Amino acid sequence: MPAMNDEDEHPLRYPLVNELHARPSPRLKAPCTAVFLAVKEPREAANRDRARDVAHLAALCARHGAPRPDTSAGHYAAQLGRHQLRWESHTEFVTYAAFSPGLPPRPFDPSAGAIFPEDWQHQAPGKRIAAVMIQVDVLPDDPAEIMPRLREWFAADSIATVWVLEEAAVVAGDFRIDPDGWMRFALFVKPGTQPGRIGRIVQRLLDLETYRAMSMLGLGGARRLTEDLNALDPQLNDLLQGMSDDTRPAETVLHELLTISARLESTATQQAFRFGATAAYEAIVMDRVTSLRESRFMGGQMLTEFMARRYHPAMRTVKSAEKRLAAMLDRSERAGELLRTRVDVQRSAQNQELMVRMDRRADLQLRLQHTVEGLSVVAISYYAVGLLGYALYPVAHALDIDKAVLVAALTPVAVAAVWLGMRRIKARLHSDEH
Repeated sequence: MPAMNDEDEHPLRYPLVNELHARPSPRLKAPCTAVFLAVKEPREAANRDRARDVAHLAALCARHGAPRPDTSAGHYAAQLGRHQLRWESHTEFVTYAAFSPGLPPRPFDPSAGAIFPEDWQHQAPGKRIAAVMIQVDVLPDDPAEIMPRLREWFAADSIATVWVLEEAAVVAGDFRIDPDGWMRFALFVKPGTQPGRIGRIVQRLLDLETYRAMSMLGLGGARRLTEDLNALDPQLNDLLQGMSDDTRPAETVLHELLTISARLESTATQQAFRFGATAAYEAIVMDRVTSLRESRFMGGQMLTEFMARRYHPAMRTVKSAEKRLAAMLDRSERAGELLRTRVDVQRSAQNQELMVRMDRRADLQLRLQHTVEGLSVVAISYYAVGLLGYALYPVAHALDIDKAVLVAALTPVAVAAVWLGMRRIKARLHSDEH
């Protein structure tokens, strides 16, 4: 069979296929520890200078003598001493995950995070949005034996403890930040659980916390948006109620409405990306919860129950603010259409009144023209009779006709002739216009 010709390949075919395999889950053996950081620029994170992210990663690699990362890479993996490092660049943030065998001297000892030094974190081009520590241990033959440790590690009022992946492992966490800044999860796996499966569980927990944190950014934006809408809503309501007031010029009301609409449109533009990102992150969070295939462990709270009580209300607040903004935009748009209709009606009435005035003026001009025409006939006839009288006076003298009789005879003839002449000129002008 002949080999495929590279010239026939779409230029993105191989990069897109390779992207499917670019970020495999780690392969981990119990016991082990995972420490994780997600770093995000506070503003304009999607448009950040990604070269700074790579430079910051390179500084960490240089500390441990690891190979320098490719400046164009969106992901990186290397062995840093006893830690397996994985770095990924996302749309709004970058993540650092370090996996090491064994457990720290004390449960969730902050020394396990020493792979990410404080001074190095302080120099990061962004701020921590998530910091997670996961301890992976072997589940004892009697799962109830882990309960004293869980009660010691986690807050009783928010702990979620579940079986995952058809009771292959137990996951526990309280979604709280400890005094050292880490969010803790405990993972207990049954003996013989494959490294790939352990790695997938850990990766899903990391994704769950990262995207939960990123989606919650929308809550802050929703609260600020609600404050803005609370200020604009009364203004819009007052404007709509005053639309029926004929004493206020429609143009003035329309100008006020345009000011409110412009602020709403500006707010919608600013919030569009965050609302869209929040919806996408929420979908990933719920996908990660579903993929764990959890079941209840010893009557404890499940992840889905925790999300329903603590997480979903926040997401509903974001969606409510988004819907309220869309509703106010629709109201302002409908109000604008009504005002434009009112302005058009008023202008039509003004135009109609102007046309009536123009008709009256034209009628007046026509009457004035007829009057002028009559006076013109009289004036022209007067001069015509005078000229004809002078011209025919010798003839009248020869025929012994009195001058007064001659003028009297010429007057009706001259008037008729002038009148007919003006009629013919007027008729010719009308015919030329048509």
